[in-house]
Amino acid sequence: MLNFTRRSLVLSAAGLAGVSALPLRRARADGEVNIYSARHYPADEQLFARFTEETGIAVNQIKGTGSELMERIKLEGEQSPCDLFVTVDAGNLWRAQDEGIYQPVSSAELEKHIPANLREPTGLWFSFAKRARVFVYDTTKVKAEELSTYEDLASEKWKKRILIRSSNNIYNQSLVASMIHNDGEEKAQAWCNGIVANMARAPKGGDIDQIKALVAGEGDIAVSNTYYFARMLSGDDDALKQKLAQCKVFFPNQGTRGTHVNVSGAGVAKYSPNKDNAIKFLEFMISPEAQAIFAGANFEYPVRDGAEQAAVIASWGDFKEDEINVVELGRNNAEAVMLMDRAAWA
Repeated sequence: MLNFTRRSLVLSAAGLAGVSALPLRRARADGEVNIYSARHYPADEQLFARFTEETGIAVNQIKGTGSELMERIKLEGEQSPCDLFVTVDAGNLWRAQDEGIYQPVSSAELEKHIPANLREPTGLWFSFAKRARVFVYDTTKVKAEELSTYEDLASEKWKKRILIRSSNNIYNQSLVASMIHNDGEEKAQAWCNGIVANMARAPKGGDIDQIKALVAGEGDIAVSNTYYFARMLSGDDDALKQKLAQCKVFFPNQGTRGTHVNVSGAGVAKYSPNKDNAIKFLEFMISPEAQAIFAGANFEYPVRDGAEQAAVIASWGDFKEDEINVVELGRNNAEAVMLMDRAAWA
């Protein structure tokens, strides 16, 4: 029998294979909400604890990768105990939407405090934290006035100077998806081709690895989500922080559409047995308290206007955001992957 516990259960691909054969129990108690989460941040545990303290509703969580959890929900079907599916990146939220994971919900609180471009228009899913995809650059090799737009990274002057992760990374796929929306397919393809030509090395590792390669002298500009750089600046590795002192953040496209922003978010599962509690949890996630926890512990940007930011990201100043509806990042994902493959982006 599948039983939720107060502690998280981490899924493995091997464990997933037998899910369809398990007898399932749907939690129906008024005091529970069952969350399947593809986020793996310590701050989330703080948020669950605070939600329970404030509402008396117990949070039961199952963790896994986004694809594992979506497959599990589909296998469980109408008997799924999942109330909320939580994941990172609009591309993954779109995939869950496309797989029929969510049901539409209406909440005046969510609609009031989450900007329209950061939520699915029919209420299938909502963003609760943001991250910007920026340039982290070595100030000993690059001057701020040399930097401008994402598009400019494909120009000849940056040949063999760019550090960026692989094309199978959803963050890069969503960046390309935004360029398809803003610049059109032809220009987006040319950009992918130019990025590949300008790579300082073959893509490997995550965003933190790109920044570490930057301070190791392997390239001049690293493309990264903001919270990764903030974590490194706030970490315990003093030697690394000393090296990072020569690096700065640059927000691209400030003179045009604004910097590409992506999200973490969630939606109520199609067969949620505790729908009201699920909506209460979503509303809690955009409360000033919860938004401050996201900012302080994960170095993400809050979606709610006026919510407190972590000191390190606040020190970078305000910036203009690309106000594309993040749904478009998912809608253009398949085309983005195709363009990156054509460019031989590893």
